[in-house]
Amino acid sequence: MAKALLGYVGGSDPRLLAEMRRLQQRVQDLESELVRIQSENDALTAAAQHGDSLLDSIDIDVPQAEPALT
Repeated sequence: MAKALLGYVGGSDPRLLAEMRRLQQRVQDLESELVRIQSENDALTAAAQHGDSLLDSIDIDVPQAEPALT
């Protein structure tokens, strides 16, 4: 039954197995990246809510922008 579902009667194709392992590793890498980015986003959100954002800590006097002459 399983062989009929796979569409062939031969053994496992090594290229197919290698591709499946590569894709599984890629999924794991992306899941790890997602967790890292979510925690970074949570930290930035918490900092912004408490007024400790990076922009608040920069004390630079920026003049108003003037329109460009065309």
